[in-house]
Amino acid sequence: LFRDVEWQSVAALIALAVVVGALWETPLVYPLKILVVFFHELSHAAVAVLTGGEVVEIQVVAEEGGVCLTRGGSRVLTLSAGYLGSLVWGGVILTLAARTRLDRGLAVALGGILLLITVIFVRPFLAFGFGFGLASGLAMVLLGLKASERVCDLLLRLIGLTSCLYAVLDIKSDVLDRPEARSDAAMLAEVTGLPTTFWGTLWIAIAVVVALGFLLYASRAAPASGLSRLRRR
Repeated sequence: LFRDVEWQSVAALIALAVVVGALWETPLVYPLKILVVFFHELSHAAVAVLTGGEVVEIQVVAEEGGVCLTRGGSRVLTLSAGYLGSLVWGGVILTLAARTRLDRGLAVALGGILLLITVIFVRPFLAFGFGFGLASGLAMVLLGLKASERVCDLLLRLIGLTSCLYAVLDIKSDVLDRPEARSDAAMLAEVTGLPTTFWGTLWIAIAVVVALGFLLYASRAAPASGLSRLRRR
């Protein structure tokens, strides 16, 4: 796991994460946190479809919350997908930003996904979630088309790090600190009979390990061939 890790890159990502953490409750980070809520609900939706279900609608509210209404599919896997899925979204975005020079294309692709999901699934039309989805999707596409590689790279790293951080902090806040809240873990407890704190502890353990794994992998030196020509020096 530690082989070929560039510790300067690790330090840079940690420093960026510290900055995000210091600004966590400010308006500067708020749009990133809402974007992570989109990833959370999109993860529910994706797993529901992959396990044979369908998506009825997605709602995202200004209070950093959301709901994904699904029909059919695996209830256990769908409920488990939210926090961990947003972590995976963040980790993949962070890794691609750190290890390739595909930042502008990735920004366009991410914006396109946001626009597509918003138009098809986010409801109601005249609500915060729909407006945010359209605005953020269009902004990502325009940045990918017009902004420099460096700007797109920084934005994608911020999105990736915020998604990884938010997944861990959200599990702690929603599940461990407030086990009585109507969270994914509480609904999963009803389905499985296992307590909310069990799922919260399991998820946060997985989230911490996976987040560290993504951080280290994103900071690895590129191999001598293959991705080496894509690696940012």
